[in-house]
Order: sequence, then structure tokens, then C-alpha cells
Amino acid sequence: MREVFHQNLKIVSDQLVELTHLAGSAMSRATTALIDADLALAESVITADQRIDEVRAELDALAIDLLARQQPVAGDLRMVVTSMRMSSDLERMGDLARHIAKVARLRYPNSAVPAELRATIVEMGHIAEELVAKAGSVIASRDIVAAQELEHDDDAMDAKHRELFTRLADKWTHGTTAAVDITLLGRYYERFGDHAVSVASRVVYLVTGEWDLAVDHEDHEDDLDLS
Repeated sequence: MREVFHQNLKIVSDQLVELTHLAGSAMSRATTALIDADLALAESVITADQRIDEVRAELDALAIDLLARQQPVAGDLRMVVTSMRMSSDLERMGDLARHIAKVARLRYPNSAVPAELRATIVEMGHIAEELVAKAGSVIASRDIVAAQELEHDDDAMDAKHRELFTRLADKWTHGTTAAVDITLLGRYYERFGDHAVSVASRVVYLVTGEWDLAVDHEDHEDDLDLS
């Protein structure tokens, strides 16, 4: 019975890693759709978000079943409970990629990103992909050193987010609609990074039993979708 239980824990871990791959792919494709005004690609990101929702639902159902049937304790209990919190973070990351794709769809056939900000948005997309890839590695390896590094890695995303606001405040000539788009897009990328940090923090808790209260604070912030 315990062997089956630990096999199911491995399935839970594998599903979490799969969610990081799906979220990373969604972000990569959403950024390309945004920059290239690629309607078909944007639609594919929006449609594919259903798969992320399905994996999250499967993972949470398995976790609940393990709680009910196995009544795990100590580290096993932390693994089951924490997995559901991480699945929530990763599902939200997929939602944020979908929000970006919806902005691309809304502004088609034009690009929502002015030419002088394209490089910044592309860089934010790259940073987001690196953060979620590292989060997946941390989940698989339970490497708490790498997990703790991820918060510092996210500083690059925060810097790019501040850069967008600086550009918005400095002789903006693209009108109100574009300003709203860029504000929302900056928020979506920044929150994507925050959720990756949250996942890493949960891995630290899983391994050490020590909790960062800042993670719970982040959970109460909304990921706005106004597109």
C-alpha cells in the first residue's frame, strides 16, 4: 500500500513539472503572438489553456484522494497539500499567458506593442520562460538552493516592469489605449514571475518545513484580465 502511495506522489510531482512545461510553452507562444500580431498563434494559446486546467484538476483530484485514503503525515502530508498550492500557482501562470494572447487577439491585425518597447517585452517573455523552467527543475530536484535563488532571478523581471512604467511616464505618444495595454501586459509578465517565485518558496517549505509568509500575501493579489 505504501509503495502505491509513493508511486502516486511521484505522479503528482510529474504532473507539477508538466504544468511548468505547459505554462512555459504558453508564455513563449503568447509573447510571439503579441509581438508578431499572429492571430492563429494567439488563438492556440487561448485554446490550449484548457489543457493546463485539466492537468491541474487531475492533480488536485489525486491529491485529495491521497489525503482521504492514506492520511499522510509529516513530509508526505506537506507534499500532498503543497502540491495543490503549487498547481494553483502554475494554473494562474497559464491564465496570465492566456491574458497576453487575448491582448494580441484584441489588437489584431495591429501589434499591441509600440516598436520602441518590443525589445523590452521580448526580454520579459524570455525571463518568464527561464523562471518557469527553473521552477520545474526545482520541483523535480527539490533543490532548495536553486529555489532560494529564484527570488533573486525574478529581480530581472521586476527591473523590466519598472522600465515599462518609466517609458509610459516619459513623453508617451501612443495614446490611452496603448498605455492601458502596456500597463496590463507589464502586470501579466510581472505576476507570472511572482507565481514562479511562489512555487519555489513552496518547494523550500516542502523540504524544510519552514514557511515564508510573503507567499501567502502574494496569493491575495489579483491577476487582472481586462482584455
